[in-house]
Amino acid sequence: QVQLVESGGGLVQAGGSLRLSCAASGSIFSINNMGWYRQAPGKQRELVATYTSGGRTNYADSVKGRFTISRDVPKNTMYLQMNSLKPDDTAVYYCNAQGVHTPRYRSLEVWGQGTLVTVSS
Repeated sequence: QVQLVESGGGLVQAGGSLRLSCAASGSIFSINNMGWYRQAPGKQRELVATYTSGGRTNYADSVKGRFTISRDVPKNTMYLQMNSLKPDDTAVYYCNAQGVHTPRYRSLEVWGQGTLVTVSS
């Protein structure tokens, strides 16, 4: 069974930084795309950033220039460096993996359980 485990969330003051990590575990041959999503209270889940297996990145306009996504493909891990945090960044951040190839499945989509980021003003 494939699992994604996020860590690194917490409480930070506006202007501060946090680094989120996502580790995939289980029998995994490969993962195509990985990404970070977030869901603020009362709002829909939204894309934050994605990182393809080919190394291409994509960011939501609201985080461009402040957040950096990175990925260690052989280790099936992903990171999100968040700088210049704003209260509007407060949300539960979820790790997502698409195109997960396992011994049993050719293309799974997996979500992590989420990690809470709270930015105080």
